This record gives sequence, C-alpha cells and structure tokens, in this order.
Amino acid sequence: MSEPVNWLSALLRTVRQLLALLFKGRYGVAFWLMLALASFPAVVLAQPPCPGIHGRISDIRNSTGTVACALFESSKGFPTEFLRSATHITMMEVRDTQARCSFLDISPGTYALAVIHDEDRDGKLARNWLGIPREGLGFSSGARASMSAPSFEEASFSYDGQNLNMAIKLHY
Repeated sequence: MSEPVNWLSALLRTVRQLLALLFKGRYGVAFWLMLALASFPAVVLAQPPCPGIHGRISDIRNSTGTVACALFESSKGFPTEFLRSATHITMMEVRDTQARCSFLDISPGTYALAVIHDEDRDGKLARNWLGIPREGLGFSSGARASMSAPSFEEASFSYDGQNLNMAIKLHY
C-alpha cells in the first residue's frame, strides 16, 4: 500500500522540480520569451475574416440535388440567364435540407441574388407543362415570383463592402 503513495509523491516532486526550473532564472526568462514569440504571429498578424455576401438558404424541401446561387450586379439577364449574366455563381450540395452560399471579395454596389434548388441535378429549373417551376426558387430582399420572376429592382440590395448576412427562403 505504501508503494503507490511513493510513486505518486515521486511524480509530484518531479513535476514541482520541472516547474521550478521553468519559472526561475535564465530558463524561466527563455521559456516566457519563447512562449511570447510563438504566439506573436497569431495575435499580431492575424487577418480579419474576408468580407462578403453570405446567404443562408432556408425552406429547402429535401436533401437531394444541389443549390445554385447567382449574384447579379445589373438587371441584364436577371434571373433566367444566370450562366451568361451573373457576375458570381456558386453551387453546393444540399445537406440536411440546409445550404449556405458565400461570395467573397465583392466590390460595394447594388446586387440581386437568385437561388435555385436543382433537385434532379440537370442544371436547369424544372417546370411543369404550364411553365410553373417545380423546383425551389428564391430571391434576395424577400422578392417572390408570381406570374413571372421578380425584377432586378425588386430583388436588389445595397452592399457596402462589409460582411452582409442574408436569409433566402425557397418557394416551390
């Protein structure tokens, strides 16, 4: 029974000696200098997060397919010609009925965002025989499609170059 106590007291004595060595004399100064210099780049040279436009896509019907986000800086081609007219496009898989699109290093200005849930991954917005979309569709600024897609002006928002978080709700 005295053996575990001796082993524990020997371990504690060794730890105390190491700590005393680290915090005393020239070794203590060297230890603290090394610790300060090691953390210097992380504190001083750390860059702030890159500003951008970040969209959280909600009301995704299921986790199949992909979500395409297209950022437009003018009404030209909005929203139907996103492959030709959008200034930035990002696509991601839907996971747990959630998606998030981010556009970084964007100049300040007026923009509009169009989002499509491409459930069958064919690269197009599926429509029924009347031309009504069967896949999810959403726009910035709460704009909604009624008889046709909303205009650029209805979906537009002002971006000042800082971080902008927005929620885009999909409609089916």
